[in-house]
Amino acid sequence: MKHLYGPVKSRRLGLSLGLSLTPYKVCSFDCIYCQLQTASIKTSERREYIDIREVIEELRSWLENNPGQAKTLSYITISGSGEPTLNIKIGELISQIKKLTTVPLAVITNASLLSDPLVRRDIREADLIVPSLDAATDAVFARIDRPFPTVKIEDIIRGLEALRQEYRGKIWLEVMLVSGVNDDLRHIKRIKEAAERINPDKIQLNSPVRSSAQLKLRMVPEAKLRKIKSLLGENCEII
Repeated sequence: MKHLYGPVKSRRLGLSLGLSLTPYKVCSFDCIYCQLQTASIKTSERREYIDIREVIEELRSWLENNPGQAKTLSYITISGSGEPTLNIKIGELISQIKKLTTVPLAVITNASLLSDPLVRRDIREADLIVPSLDAATDAVFARIDRPFPTVKIEDIIRGLEALRQEYRGKIWLEVMLVSGVNDDLRHIKRIKEAAERINPDKIQLNSPVRSSAQLKLRMVPEAKLRKIKSLLGENCEII
């Protein structure tokens, strides 16, 4: 299989079958905590990076050949080794998946393109959207996510606000914290203000347990994670 991976078990999504919609490391970010190598193409351009028909046929074949395992899936997850919403055919793929199976569908996204109404429309049939928000200021955003130059944090926050207003499924907002980079409590208060605007169903805190492919990183200590969790409110959990 070229575009499917797993099933894999995770704390967030249980057992999920993953779909990748871009070639390796085609992304709008080059996050310092990414376990992959430096982005091979950093871009915000939407196009059909991978033929969606190939992805659909691989999924169809997997479901037909693994009916027992398919029944144990918690989600089919659109994520992979790059930013999935860069693929302009993601909406078509989601519609086709819904015709193939009743397994819930999740989209994991860095949220960089959600300021575009067409992107929000394309993913609205998903059962769960898991967007990232690692920063609330452009300075911290540049340090941790190293975005494509045209991507700004306020546009992301506004896009997430619009998604919440338009979308009827679940939104679990992921915040990846790296010690000494974005875990200052004054900055956490800015993230809290942004999260209150977005109003997700959950906020999920995470911190890298090992260094990335590029940098040595420090995990936020457990005691501080618990303090940040309490600051962010009752719908926040540490994963």
